Amino acid sequence: MLDKTDRHYRYLARLLTKHALLYTEMITTGAILKGDTPYRLRYHPAEHPIALQLGGSNPEELRECTRIAADYGYDEINLNVGCPSARAQNGTFGACLMAKPGLVAECVNGMRQAADIPVTVKHRIGINNMDSSEALLEFITTVADTGCKTFIVHARKAWLQGLSPRRNREIPPLQYKKVYQLKNECPELEIIINGGIKTLDECHRLLQHVDGVMVGREAYNNIYMLAGIDQQFHGCNHEQISRKTVLEKLIPYMNEEVSNGTSLHRITRHLAGLFQGVPGARTWRRQLSSNHKLTVQQFTDLVRTL
Repeated sequence: MLDKTDRHYRYLARLLTKHALLYTEMITTGAILKGDTPYRLRYHPAEHPIALQLGGSNPEELRECTRIAADYGYDEINLNVGCPSARAQNGTFGACLMAKPGLVAECVNGMRQAADIPVTVKHRIGINNMDSSEALLEFITTVADTGCKTFIVHARKAWLQGLSPRRNREIPPLQYKKVYQLKNECPELEIIINGGIKTLDECHRLLQHVDGVMVGREAYNNIYMLAGIDQQFHGCNHEQISRKTVLEKLIPYMNEEVSNGTSLHRITRHLAGLFQGVPGARTWRRQLSSNHKLTVQQFTDLVRTL
């Protein structure tokens, strides 16, 4: 979800659901320790609850980034052991770490010692030919021995050579039953499933077998699916927010951000999927994409016509 779930997307998502846990895009330890830390870690207070997803494999660097993130007020720190990109492999982080459960355990142990907030791990069901249920269980139990209790499992294995990150989301088959089996073998752990989930009805079905569901691409491409989460999963009885109301509530945020130097396009680019599946969706996308110099007033006028 690199360059997708930035702070502007997350603010928009929070207008749709008050209770779903939101995750940042993966941020490497180097970007935090050697880059513009305030730029990388800032978020709007309305985004809570929010988890920071880290990419790295150096225990000391991950420990320090966890400490910094805790000072920024993040609610959870998540270690990414699922990204199959060449960049992740070259930096020795992401999915390639599944071959090194002892190192992952060392990293998680250091992170847990750095701050009194939950540390979780997101990973695949395996990599390359290391995709047996036994290998997955060994990975989980090794890391769980550190005290980590929450594992977010992308129910596909990753091929680290020969497939792009996009094809790694499509070609290796989804194997939900492996995740169900993992939950059965480790009932004391919180197992959250991820991968290929497109509807809230699917979420309901999956929750019969696991403790939680993470939705990735669909929550970006069809963001309005988030609008039913609070009513269906958190017992809220308020009326589901309309798309137009979401846009109206976004305008004050736009005004504030633009006055602070943010390009309006950095916000509106996340709105392309808001009307996914609704008549007129193509016209909406065209209106957004054809005018990168849209002003807040022009956007407001556009919303009034809806």
